[in-house]
Amino acid sequence: MNSPSYTIAAVERDTGLSKDVLRMWERRYGFPVPERDGHGERLYPAAQVERLCAIKRLMDQGYRPGKLIAMPVEELSSLAPRRGAQARTKGATVDEPGQEELLTLLRQHDANGFVQALQQQLARQGLQRFVQDIVAPLTQQVGDAWEDGNFEVFEEHLFTELTKRVLRQAVASLPQGRGSPRVLLTSVPDEQHMLGLLMVEALLALEGAECIPLGAQMPVLEISRAAAAHRADIVALSFSVAFPARQLPKLLEPLRAALPADIELWVGGSGVLRLNPPAGVRRFSSLDQGVEALAAWRSEHAG
Repeated sequence: MNSPSYTIAAVERDTGLSKDVLRMWERRYGFPVPERDGHGERLYPAAQVERLCAIKRLMDQGYRPGKLIAMPVEELSSLAPRRGAQARTKGATVDEPGQEELLTLLRQHDANGFVQALQQQLARQGLQRFVQDIVAPLTQQVGDAWEDGNFEVFEEHLFTELTKRVLRQAVASLPQGRGSPRVLLTSVPDEQHMLGLLMVEALLALEGAECIPLGAQMPVLEISRAAAAHRADIVALSFSVAFPARQLPKLLEPLRAALPADIELWVGGSGVLRLNPPAGVRRFSSLDQGVEALAAWRSEHAG
């Protein structure tokens, strides 16, 4: 069976490496080495795409591309788990009832069983505890397992998509918030991950906030325009650990400048844990902090 090949657009999407970077590496380092189709367009074998994904992950952790490209694939694979293990929060273990069952269902590729087990946990615990005690720690566990090579990419995607489906259904069943604050939730370009935003939306909606979800990857200018159009009180952004930390100030500073002074800018997620937030930007390291900040906002704006 022939190994699949991928266009440069597909490689850009799947790896997070731009087309310009891929072409530059090809010229400078002699890797990747794409084939050509009948029209002369680049086609990248699957093995090269997997190697590019590993390189990109390590670049986000601070390694230099020139050094990584020269490494054999086995050495690349050995670096990522070691870095991931060092960066993890101590005590991040599966200890809630039902979490190990959920991980097992994912490893068995039992999508229906996983969704049913999630829904049972939701019904048993209620939405708030479900988000904080099941979804949030399970997301960390799945990410760790992927870093260690114990989860495949498609298994991590399965977890994410099925969990988003259950959360969306749960949020849609809540009474529509008509109170304050009005919170616009989205992510910036190159941040595709939505699960963190859905967790925040669920908790804020439970508190009666009016949530305005815009999905992922909104251009910065459009975020500020949407905040004005919806008369938002708060713009909340989520950043996953995969988002390059060095890009955060370049995105947040102009967004803060574009927003009116009375609209707060909140950021959260694993990608901002070490961020020194720019002036006028509030950083949250946990879901609980976001809920506490909501209460503080209401107290400040009471009357």
